[in-house]
Amino acid sequence: MAAKTAGAGLEERWRDILSVHARTMCEIDRALHPHGLGASDFEVLDILASEAPREGDQCRVQNLVGRVHLSQSALSRLIGRLEKEGLVERSICVEDRRGVWVALTRKGRDLHTEVLPLQRAVLGRMLAES
Repeated sequence: MAAKTAGAGLEERWRDILSVHARTMCEIDRALHPHGLGASDFEVLDILASEAPREGDQCRVQNLVGRVHLSQSALSRLIGRLEKEGLVERSICVEDRRGVWVALTRKGRDLHTEVLPLQRAVLGRMLAES
């Protein structure tokens, strides 16, 4: 009986985590939508801003794969869309032709700076409630 109760408690905690995550992602989407971004778009821009803090700095796409909650193909499509919008640039890694580098453009860096307070405000509000 105790194992069943412990399992039920873990399951309930897990569902609470998923619920907070889903609500928070929806709120981030809502806050960033007027700026043409979704939560996943912002996550990529935010990681790039922290991993490659100076203009011209690059990050390997492979380093993003484990940090955003998207499949590799979905991440590739997202980066392609961000590139089309002029927010990032992609280039092939000279040392490893399979590797792809990605970097924020000036436009991407400016947009990230503009929307960062909106995303952080949502996190503060949503995570304080949980």
